[in-house]
Amino acid sequence: MHASLVRRQLGGLIPPKIASPGLLSGGSGDGLSPLVNFYSKLPKGPAPASTGRGLKAKFFSGSNASGAPIVATIFGIFALGYTIDYQMHLKHHKNHAH
Repeated sequence: MHASLVRRQLGGLIPPKIASPGLLSGGSGDGLSPLVNFYSKLPKGPAPASTGRGLKAKFFSGSNASGAPIVATIFGIFALGYTIDYQMHLKHHKNHAH
């Protein structure tokens, strides 16, 4: 990308230069009004606490932190695997051997 294109796209995000010679030599401070307007619109104070909505926030973060979901997942995979194995192979050995 061309430098002028990037500068034009990011022009609204980057505040104007503070130490430009035109602003400092005047001494009146009128040239700082765009900068003051930019910073006065920013939120003030500490950032609000993020409220996660996913599984990680529900089970693994904050006061609810626990390893129970991992243990339940391992047990569930074991139970599902054993059920499939029983239905496919082990029930044939129940009454007689190979």
